[in-house]
Amino acid sequence: MTMKISVRVRTNARKNEVQQLDETRFLVSVTAPPVQGRANEKVIEALAEYFHKPKRSITIVRGRATREKIVEID
Repeated sequence: MTMKISVRVRTNARKNEVQQLDETRFLVSVTAPPVQGRANEKVIEALAEYFHKPKRSITIVRGRATREKIVEID
């Protein structure tokens, strides 16, 4: 089952953390800066750990260059 969630990213945070705001909205804090896709990599890692899924099953569908992202989880 594929699930789509809305993610707001906070970069340069003290630690990597996922907070669920409601059923489909999440706040993901990552330690990486928003440079050369590093923050996106950390977002995928954090969500993979949170949902207990492999990283390859998580895809950023929309918003690769913005704070607001749509993420698909297989």
